[in-house]
Amino acid sequence: MSDVLDIERRPLGEFTEQAYLDYSMYVILDRALPHIGDGLKPVQRRIVYAMSELGLNATSKFKKSARTVGDVLGKFHPHGDSACYEAMVLMAQAFSYRYPLINGQGNWGSNDDPKSFAAMRYTEAKLTAYSEILLSELDQGTTEWAPNFDGTIDEPLLLPSRLPNLLLNGTTGIAVGMATDIPPHNLGEVATACVHLLEKPKATVADLCAFIHGPDYPTSAEIITPQAEIRKAYETGHGSIKMRAGYEIEKGVVAINALPYQTSGSKIIEQIAHQMQAKKLPMLDDIRDESDHETPTRIVLVPRSNRVDVAQLMQHLFATTDLERNYRLNFNVIGTDGLPSVKNLRTLLKEWLDFRIETVRRRLQFRLDQVIDRLHILDGYLIAFLNVDEVVKIIRSKDRPKAALIRRFKITSTQADAILDLRLRHLARLEEERIRGEQSDLDVERKRLKLILGSKRRLRTLVRDEIKADANKYDDDRRSPLVQREAAHAIAEADLLPSEPITIVLSEKGWVRSAKGHEIEPRELAFRTGDAYQDAAHGRTNQVAVFLDVSGRCYSIPAHSFPSARSMGEPLAGRLSPPDGTNFVGVISGDPEAGILLASDSGYGFIAPVGDLYSKSKTGKAVLSVRGVARAIVPVEINDPEEDEIACLTNTGYLVIFAAAELPILGRGKGLKMIQIPASKLKNREEFMLSMAVIPAGGVLRIIAGSRHVNLKEKDFIRYRSERARRGLKLPRGFQRVDRMESI
Repeated sequence: MSDVLDIERRPLGEFTEQAYLDYSMYVILDRALPHIGDGLKPVQRRIVYAMSELGLNATSKFKKSARTVGDVLGKFHPHGDSACYEAMVLMAQAFSYRYPLINGQGNWGSNDDPKSFAAMRYTEAKLTAYSEILLSELDQGTTEWAPNFDGTIDEPLLLPSRLPNLLLNGTTGIAVGMATDIPPHNLGEVATACVHLLEKPKATVADLCAFIHGPDYPTSAEIITPQAEIRKAYETGHGSIKMRAGYEIEKGVVAINALPYQTSGSKIIEQIAHQMQAKKLPMLDDIRDESDHETPTRIVLVPRSNRVDVAQLMQHLFATTDLERNYRLNFNVIGTDGLPSVKNLRTLLKEWLDFRIETVRRRLQFRLDQVIDRLHILDGYLIAFLNVDEVVKIIRSKDRPKAALIRRFKITSTQADAILDLRLRHLARLEEERIRGEQSDLDVERKRLKLILGSKRRLRTLVRDEIKADANKYDDDRRSPLVQREAAHAIAEADLLPSEPITIVLSEKGWVRSAKGHEIEPRELAFRTGDAYQDAAHGRTNQVAVFLDVSGRCYSIPAHSFPSARSMGEPLAGRLSPPDGTNFVGVISGDPEAGILLASDSGYGFIAPVGDLYSKSKTGKAVLSVRGVARAIVPVEINDPEEDEIACLTNTGYLVIFAAAELPILGRGKGLKMIQIPASKLKNREEFMLSMAVIPAGGVLRIIAGSRHVNLKEKDFIRYRSERARRGLKLPRGFQRVDRMESI
């Protein structure tokens, strides 16, 4: 007879969906999220329990960490040894855990580099005294037990925590589709809030916030999140906490003595040094790491002079480095119902108190059962002592003394076994008195236990008193002060730079460079073969340079970033992304409030504020509307739009001068007609506006044609003055084909 294979056939989609759901629930419930009862993830719970089974309590000797990891992996947690050891290390780091569960000996990492701990074969560990709040009631019937992964031994499903360890030490975890971020808190504050909630079950989150002021990290850095935001986070179960480093001013230097939680001092030094190298911190002269064993955190900042505003400097560093950090708050935990959910502060404490009350009830019931069982046995002992001779006779003469004792004295099987197990030395007269005394004490204890178990109020009072006692034993001062601070803001890059005069020079091929001062003659600079001078602008190092292309688009680059005029410069195409084949016609710089005259060679233009030309995009922004065959021409600075005059010159020598006030001030657009050019000539580019100039009061207009030039003064302007949009008059013979025009 052939074997029949029992093969289950299921659609692949259905199978994979179920498999992924099973995996997700495993990660959520058995790996990533803590339980509200003891605040531990499974691997942490198994490490603590395994260490207690090895006898590694706070008063014992240290043992190699490899021994603990081996027991955890071999008995309870069949996963990677490195992950298990890292979880163990985290619980031993005083800078990671507010109340460490493990006391480590050896190299367990540093705040600067938490991952720098030694291998587990080198380090030794035992439990801390604080861990007793998780373990002291474990053998008193307080928790459920389940077989381990191979069914050979049992392990506790939860540890009977006497305090809300979930809030005290906090935790982080990433599951499938959800995460948790619970910051640590101060033991005294949390215990006081628990007592208040026991006494006043209707207390609100706002009431509890009178006791729990905020998280308490294992660092003395400041928590600067406003109390209103902290309260809102506690009410919703999610929010953020902002921490800021602490510093002192000592003899002209700034000493940073406290860093935010899990922040590396070396990383901060690297961040500050990078800004110094990039010349973004000109007010800082030096940075030193003076941390040592006695002072774990001491970063010294040396200002360039005593005139440096230290408060402004630190505000900038808070905004641009890890000296100020945000931490997520997300109370997503596995509740007493075994399901994950986000809980607010009151719900979290209420559920933990329910867990604690049930734990205490189970402990008392377990002890009551022990007392009743012991009293039952003591009753049997008394019967034996009152009839000792007959008991001895039955034991000596009967083949089945247990059954005979049960029939003769009407005792139970348990009592009969206890009598038969008695040693002869316990039959003395004094032993009877001891039993009666023990019986009396146990009877008193039984009544007390029944009284407490029969009253919810007494049970809650006992829980309250135990919380107070543990708080008095383990409480300490708050480490992270809560301080009101103004929001940090970075200093603008322009404010960080010295304000020095520079001349920005643009070539015809789009190469740019800058020279110190305004005295340089840019036309006299050397240019690459085939290249020549195009335009120049006077500005300052803390301003922005704006470049105008032939299509009327503007592009912005910080003025301090250009190479020196001693070199040939650098191409703008490497910094910007203009349209293919686009040439740059001019450069603009100066005060953002200053005016600039923009125009196309079709004779249209307007005045624009320099600040309106700035663009954050490499592709620039369209400012001057240029249509058809027209092209933008070199822009010109306006000094006083109410007093200045504008001169417009065509390539055929027509010149017109009109008041600058006739042109509008716009942010972008085509502008108004400045000079009249016949449409037919403009279309064929036989005639177009070649150049324009701004003439201040008393100014001189120079017109250059090849090697010749002519200077027009106030008495000469009368001939060419008219309203805007006129044809103008031709220049004298010899200047009807000109190269350029400028105001001097």
